[in-house]
Parts: sequence; structure tokens; C-alpha cells
Amino acid sequence: MEREALLYETLPGGRVRCHVCQWRCLVNPGKLGVCRMRINRDGTLYAMNYAEVSSMAGDHIEKKPLFHFFPGTFAFSLGSWGCNFHCKGCQNWEISCADIPPRSQQLLPEREIELARRYDCQGIAWTYNEPAVWFEYTLDSARLAKENNLYTVYVTNGYATPEALDMIGPWLDAWRVDVKGFSDGFYRKLAGISRWQGILEVARRAKEKWDMHVEVVTNIVPGMNDDEEQLRGIAGWIRDALGELTPWHVTRFHPLHEFTHLSATPVSTLERAYGIGKEAGLRFVYLGNVPGHEYEDTVCYSCGKTVVRRIGYDTRVVGLDGSQCKFCGAGLNFRMR
Repeated sequence: MEREALLYETLPGGRVRCHVCQWRCLVNPGKLGVCRMRINRDGTLYAMNYAEVSSMAGDHIEKKPLFHFFPGTFAFSLGSWGCNFHCKGCQNWEISCADIPPRSQQLLPEREIELARRYDCQGIAWTYNEPAVWFEYTLDSARLAKENNLYTVYVTNGYATPEALDMIGPWLDAWRVDVKGFSDGFYRKLAGISRWQGILEVARRAKEKWDMHVEVVTNIVPGMNDDEEQLRGIAGWIRDALGELTPWHVTRFHPLHEFTHLSATPVSTLERAYGIGKEAGLRFVYLGNVPGHEYEDTVCYSCGKTVVRRIGYDTRVVGLDGSQCKFCGAGLNFRMR
């Protein structure tokens, strides 16, 4: 389903420039942007994937992963088609690297809200592929979700522009962002991205300007972003830009897509990253894709007692009083109803 795109400018010669993501694609007539979901038709930019759904499910919020945001709840989770990154190890490459198939399912925002309520979900998450390339639809949906008292989540690579963030900011509660590495070379090799630092600026803006709950994920790929320099860079940036109470998820890579020749991340590498995060002063570092590991639990940094227990997506809140530790009163940076 096509809709005229938001956030673009018209240029001489029928060209347009898209301002939804940081590629800021210059699109000639009849051509597509990097995401392959936006087309220039005679000097007007159209989003081709409005309401086009590739995947939907009622997911544990912990699957996003978000550990300090409405723990134990379910989010109605939707994905579309396309992406502005083309990561060689993408776990959802079948939808992120694809065109819209001729029989794609359509789901208008009003129906999306109905299904979220039918399946007893407390919020909506746009995930599976990059939600920014679905911007017009997610904006309409987020407005409607807030009118219906549902929380809203972007699971994002963070490459949206400040303009896009500011447009959706009033209706978005959580920004679950990937910081995939901390070097030019890594981002170029993984996804062909050279100006990755804008991801950091937008994440900070989401927290400071829009008071979104922010959690950071780094999927650690052996031999690519598991070096001390990058891990210390990420941990230090989170501490300084987002605050020491910001959760950092260091997750296990599994060989997929164009990275099938690589090995899965050793658990010892994740544990080393955990130690780096703690040494940097982060209060909450979690291991991901290692169900049953002790570093899935939330432990109060002040009194040392476990306040949330997790085994995979099974979550038990045992020691929270709102956003505080019920045992000692320390603030733990949780978003709760």
C-alpha cells in the first residue's frame, strides 16, 4: 500500500531527498532509496510499505530485549519489509533484504490496536526489520496506541534522523537501539555504513529531549567487534551519554545470512564484555541468547539482592517497588505502570 512519504524535499529535475534516515537518499525519478521501500514517482516520494506486514506476534517484552521496561508484559510486535542497513549477519534477512511480495498482508493501524487488545498485550513494538523505513505507518500507529493507553517501542538500528525522531517522539516510549560496534571499519564491514556516530547522537536525543526509556544492545561477532577498544568505547559512551543505570545487553551471535562461516560467540567473550561494562561503571549489563545464565537477572547495585529473575523470557519480579529496589530503596531505572 503506497502513501506519500513524510520528511522529504523536492529538488530540481524531479529529484527528491528523503530525510527519514541518515542516508538522506537523493532519489532520481523512478528510482528507490537505499531501503528499497521509498520510490520517486514523478517528483513525489512514496512509501511503498504502508501497512504492509511481514510478521506479527505477541512477544514477551524481554524478547526485544527490554529488561527495565514493563517487565513481564507482552508487546504486540510487528515487522514490515526492507531495511536501511544490509547487515551481513542479519537474523531477519528474509524480510529486511526483500521486496514487498505481491501477497503481503495488510494491517491498518486501527486493526493493529484491535489485535493488540485481543491478544492481551500491554503495548506495541515495531521490530523484526528497521521501523524507521516504515515511518509513516509507525507514526500513525503510535499516535493511535497512545490514545488507547498502550506503550510504544521502537526496536531500531538507530539510524533515523533527528527530524524523524522529533516527529514521532511525543508518541514513543522506548528506544531499544543497537550500537553494533564502535569503529568506522566495523560498521563499513558489517553494513556499509560510514557515518555511524549519528546513531549515538539520536539515541541521546531520544533520552534527553523525549524522555524515552533507552536500552542498548551489542551483538558480539567473533573477530569483528569483540576487541577491548570497541567494547570499552561502547560501555564508556553509554555511561557518559545515557547514564550508568542504562541497561547494556551483550548478546551472542549465531551464524546467519552471509556470516555462516563464522562461529557462535563463546560465552566467555560475553562474560568478558560484561566485566568491561561493569568496570566502566555500568550498573546493569546483561548477557543475551544464553538462556539460564546468571547475568540475565537484575541485581540491585546497592544491596546486592536480586530484584528480577529471568530464565529466557520467563520473568519474575521479586524485589521492585515501582522503579526502586524494595529492599533498600535504590533507584533502578525501570519504567512501570
